[in-house]
Amino acid sequence: MNKVSENPFKNRISITTIFLVCVVLFATLYIVSNIMAVKVISLFGYFYFDAGTITFPFAYMLGDVITELWGYKTTRKVIIITLVANILMVVCTQIGVWLPSPDYMQATEESYNLMFNYVPRIVLGSLVGFLLGELSNAYYMERIKAKTKGRRLWVRTIGSSIIGYMFDSVPFVLIGFLGVVSTHDLIMMMLFQYFSKLIIEIVFGTPLAYLCIGWVKRHTDYNDSLQQNRG
Repeated sequence: MNKVSENPFKNRISITTIFLVCVVLFATLYIVSNIMAVKVISLFGYFYFDAGTITFPFAYMLGDVITELWGYKTTRKVIIITLVANILMVVCTQIGVWLPSPDYMQATEESYNLMFNYVPRIVLGSLVGFLLGELSNAYYMERIKAKTKGRRLWVRTIGSSIIGYMFDSVPFVLIGFLGVVSTHDLIMMMLFQYFSKLIIEIVFGTPLAYLCIGWVKRHTDYNDSLQQNRG
């Protein structure tokens, strides 16, 4: 009796599924970062940054993964979708601010209103920085990829982030915190945000990008889909 050979592609995960997961995580990380950014953290009285700085670089990492696997044009569409998702978050939370609460929940209402009345300003700063930073990050990543002929992923993930974080951090801090913190703290926030995001990108983001891209190429039908599109 002849043994039927097993189809080596039947257990492959659809690249469409992976793409949807990347888009959802990308949008979620940006929304979470904007909510967390309401809280300013002080380290030793010298270093100031918003709590969203912790999660934000991982959104950039996913942006690098999407650009690497699907290109700048697709990443640009994902950026627009994420922008709309952040605006929707602001609209929904503001509706919550406007709706009345019972008297016995006044403390909860005040806390909610205090937080989410400030979120629109954070989101406005984030959206400006997001568009400038992410679009420049994706654009230069693809340009560097062309220059290096697809080699040295770390050069384009870090190189594009050096430019992207500059366009993101400065407008975000100015719009989100000008008049709220002192000028000294404002400058320290911009500097610390920029360099801390870059360090997180180098230490965690780039290795994760390598793992994600390598896993996608090995365990999905990405290469088959790429060949079909070229054909």
